[in-house]
Amino acid sequence: MSVSLVSNLYLDENSTKIRSKLVPWEGYQRAELVTSEELALIKKVDRQPRAKMESILVSDGQIYALLYLRLLKKLQRVDTMQCLLVLIADALLDHDERIPLFTRAVQSDPDLPYLPLLRTLEAQDDFVQLKSAQILTILLSSESTPLQHQHLQPFLKVLAALVQGQSSNKREVAVQCLEALLARPDSRRAVWGIPGIVAGLVEILRHKPSPQMSYQVIFCLWLLTFEQDVAAQINNKFDIVPLLISVAQTAAKEKVIRVIIATFRNLITKAPSVNFPAMLVAQLLPFSKNLCARKFSDEDILEDVQFVRDELEHNFESLTTYDEYVSELASGHLSWTPVHESDEFWRENASKLNEKDYEQLKILIGLLNTEDPLVLAVAVHDLGQYVKHCERGKKAITDLGAKARAMELMKHPNQKVRYCALVTVQHLVSHSWTTV
Repeated sequence: MSVSLVSNLYLDENSTKIRSKLVPWEGYQRAELVTSEELALIKKVDRQPRAKMESILVSDGQIYALLYLRLLKKLQRVDTMQCLLVLIADALLDHDERIPLFTRAVQSDPDLPYLPLLRTLEAQDDFVQLKSAQILTILLSSESTPLQHQHLQPFLKVLAALVQGQSSNKREVAVQCLEALLARPDSRRAVWGIPGIVAGLVEILRHKPSPQMSYQVIFCLWLLTFEQDVAAQINNKFDIVPLLISVAQTAAKEKVIRVIIATFRNLITKAPSVNFPAMLVAQLLPFSKNLCARKFSDEDILEDVQFVRDELEHNFESLTTYDEYVSELASGHLSWTPVHESDEFWRENASKLNEKDYEQLKILIGLLNTEDPLVLAVAVHDLGQYVKHCERGKKAITDLGAKARAMELMKHPNQKVRYCALVTVQHLVSHSWTTV
């Protein structure tokens, strides 16, 4: 796990400045915060050329790993923490073999290496916080045993705040940290347990970031969907299927399309029955057919696209119009497709909403609480169609509390919602009352 995999211009530029800053090491020694032995060691590397520092680390790497971590544990001035974090990152840069020098520090002190780094992660200084995140990611992602809760959870909570924040530097570093951590199954499960992380990733994607940031965010989602529980729930919670299709349709970079299609493949492989309805409504099948006709430099893309197309065709080929309507309900994305205004469809299918204890009718009624005016208008319209064509419709809707909600929607700010609600209430008022 290279330091360079978690980096950005802000960190690089500030690290360069910090390498030349003077730190009052002698003052710490006079205040008895640093021993004379520690002072002698740190002075050998303080503001020294990289070549000299490398020669010292070759012979005394373990000594300096412990030194940096012990000093970080007991010294809390911002400039000193900045210096020590840069020294740690520089020791690790292009030298993955030195990672164990730091992780083995636990043998000398149970607080090392993670306690000082988790403390600096909470610092008010942006550089200290982000440099700590960079180093924590390197160490945690390299652990050969399952990560301990007390090390991972505090870090993930900070990443959740960073990924949802307004600072582009913080978001960028947090996403890169997540990319590295999510390669581990234990991290994937832990990240899924903190909804703010996925919510933050999705929000970044909704604001049309750069192609690179889009790729990195979707890469995180792809890694998450290797977990079956995540694949079964992520679209219901975060509505990622239509969002990913929208991103793919305008993607300028082939790698963005590649990771999106790979994510769809995971969703289909891990939890097909849950995700097929959303894919049907979002028109993934025609989009995948279009992609099959394109030329890609990466053959893996075409293989995944063909897999997605074939699975969707196999699943959708036997669907009736009512099956498609049920899929639309399940997705929560109602729109003015022809079935909604087809009297023939409703004559044939209205009573089917009563099956399995009014299962589909309850889903339709639930959509009356959405904030999307389009979905609201179509849903309240469909209730009117149901009442019009189902003998028991008025009683069922009244018993389930939907009549009151339909009347409330007559005062909705959106004109189309008000109109559809008015028509439905007229059906409710004028239709004959039939008991079961």
